Amino acid sequence: MKKKATWLLVSAALATSVAGIVLGRKAAARRLRRDVERLFAQLTDVSTRIYHESQLEGLPAPVQRYFRHVLRDGQPYLRGLRLRHGGQFKTDLEGDWIDIKGEEYLVADPPGFIWQGTTRQFIARDEYVGGRGSLTVRLLGAVPIMRGAGPHYDQGELLRWLGESTWLPTNLLPSERVSWAAVDDQSARLTLTHEGQTVAYLVRFNEQNEIEQCETQRYQGDQKLLPWIGRSAQYREIQGVRVPTVLEGAWVADGKRQPYAHFIVQELSYGPLQPF
Repeated sequence: MKKKATWLLVSAALATSVAGIVLGRKAAARRLRRDVERLFAQLTDVSTRIYHESQLEGLPAPVQRYFRHVLRDGQPYLRGLRLRHGGQFKTDLEGDWIDIKGEEYLVADPPGFIWQGTTRQFIARDEYVGGRGSLTVRLLGAVPIMRGAGPHYDQGELLRWLGESTWLPTNLLPSERVSWAAVDDQSARLTLTHEGQTVAYLVRFNEQNEIEQCETQRYQGDQKLLPWIGRSAQYREIQGVRVPTVLEGAWVADGKRQPYAHFIVQELSYGPLQPF
């Protein structure tokens, strides 16, 4: 009888645990859908603007080559996108890689994005909305175990939006917010100002005239500034625009580049702009 009672207790505990995971993930999905709908509802329709190669006059040579490579003359400005990805992630630079799958929603004007990544243990939510950045991690999608917000997160998430605009390259055309400055024949400095905050990358281009690497100083959460490197690879054409399908993020700590995120795009589209 004792053995049977023990098994009943174990079974009940497991059932409760599974139910908690399911409910937590359903709640996370509802929050994501609600907030993505709000994000898309607030965007400005920039698609009436048309890209022309004449806009490239005066830009650094590698920047001109990049835009000619990834955009067609006459391309309407892109309003936003949604994507799904797989890949691997580290919660600690010295830790092991874990599998992660995610979805992201990115808009051009005003600059903003929402990303949600799911692992077996947790659901992470990264965003830049209304000029404010934040990161929330929930154990099993239900119990908050980390919440970060404030000026350092504003800086980090605005940098993420800018770096991931290789998926939305009309974001990177010169404007009242965005400027380019020459460095050499294979690199240039990219600067963005939004909501009173200015961020910048040293952008390096490969021989195919693609953005291959972005380097900056970024806050590691709420801690000190560290060198940060983003890499892009395996460009392919999607709806007439050439974009990377593999992205990697890395911190430079103790003089060593230490990757912590490796994402592979599985699906990307510029419409319909709605939650998956």
